[in-house]
Amino acid sequence: MKWANVRLFALNFWSNATKPKTFFLLYAIFMLLTAYAAVGSIQKHITQNDIRLEHQKKARQSWEANPDKHPHRMAHFGTFAFRINPSLAMFDYGIESFTGNTVFLEAHRQNSVNFSEATFSTGTLRFGELSLALLLQLVLPLILFFIGFSGVALDKQNGTLKILLSQGATWKEILFGKSIGLFAVSMIFFIPIILIVAISLLVFTSQIADDFLWMRMLLISLGYLMFLFIVSSITIVVSTQSNSPKNALLKLLGVWLLMVVLLPKSAQAMGNYWFPTPTKLAFQSTIEKEVIQKGDSHNPDDPHYNHLRDSVLTVHKVSKVTDLPFNYSGFVMREGEKITSTLYRKHHANLVEVYQNQNDVTRFTAFVNPFTAIKQLSMIMSGTDFASYIDFQNQADDYRYKLAQTMNELQMEYISPKKKSGSEGKVHVVDHEHWEEFSDFSHQPMSFSNSISAGLPALMAMLLWIGLAFLLLVYTSKKAKAI
Repeated sequence: MKWANVRLFALNFWSNATKPKTFFLLYAIFMLLTAYAAVGSIQKHITQNDIRLEHQKKARQSWEANPDKHPHRMAHFGTFAFRINPSLAMFDYGIESFTGNTVFLEAHRQNSVNFSEATFSTGTLRFGELSLALLLQLVLPLILFFIGFSGVALDKQNGTLKILLSQGATWKEILFGKSIGLFAVSMIFFIPIILIVAISLLVFTSQIADDFLWMRMLLISLGYLMFLFIVSSITIVVSTQSNSPKNALLKLLGVWLLMVVLLPKSAQAMGNYWFPTPTKLAFQSTIEKEVIQKGDSHNPDDPHYNHLRDSVLTVHKVSKVTDLPFNYSGFVMREGEKITSTLYRKHHANLVEVYQNQNDVTRFTAFVNPFTAIKQLSMIMSGTDFASYIDFQNQADDYRYKLAQTMNELQMEYISPKKKSGSEGKVHVVDHEHWEEFSDFSHQPMSFSNSISAGLPALMAMLLWIGLAFLLLVYTSKKAKAI
């Protein structure tokens, strides 16, 4: 195979593809969609972060504005945790619109994350939001199919292939040349989007810097470059195996529908069928039952806490809880928080495992569907995937647990054990300065190392597909016919 000939075929394909006026019309429409998606994404990112940071600030002000109060009442007063919209969400929304971004933090309860955009939107959100990633994942492949469907089939139909082969060209040179030519055409669409994203990151990046932001951007770019070459190769292979341009176009449209619609939806349905999730009511009731069995800190006659009280009295060699050197009610609340948090985290981990098993079905299809592979890689590197959402949940719950236990320790230390137990009135209170001493919640994006671990299967799938694309071109070159 002579690379000079490959280059010649690539340049010829480029010239033929970019000359028609229809190409410029198509390109203008794509650029308008790109501009619309870019402006919408940037505005959404800035607005969302401004709103979340402002409400996080208000939640903190509300927390610090509390007067002298009983610590346990402050633990139930609680606060809010807001998820910061990652910088690369300007490029790929991922599941950000469906997972929620706010959670109320209080003692004894692990509340779910709420206020997702989907809850305030109509059903049209199910069709997807127009993002820059969506243009590259769905729209651009369709454009490449329309540009390249006749790349070989038309030459076969009008007899040009026979002339080329008779003059010494080889099938390998023709197929690789046209694939590279179509890939080069895709760069006209791809490069402006990457430049827009890079400029947006420089100008509009969030106040909280994402971990290895530019390395994430580099991996995203490399992933899409591989994806576009795979799409270009598939287009030329299908065109080569078709007897006419019309048949090639129909086959490519079938491939697009299969990989974009049928396979992903089927994978989701199979995941839900094989790994069913419990209802929210069943999940919460299971935890409550185990809490009652293990020990209910709000039940004065609970056997676990009766035994705990006797043990504490024995250790301190006193007969009454009022003779202890600390507030016993605070001690009980601390123990209760430890029990409920341990049980919740156990069941929550089991629930997350079910969701991950469901997602694994989709992730596995990345090895048979490059559209799924690039979607997974794009979301993970952008920080808008399921793992990033779970990471925020864990950060929020860690903060909630620390808040509740800090209030319990304040109760143990500052509320006199000699006084009658209770949290009402102005008797059992601590100074409000303690509220300011407890640090505010600050969401940190998921670490780059964890993102790499989550994205490794998708990255491996993309590399596998690159190898498969070369093999397809070589195999087709051996089996192709000029008639």
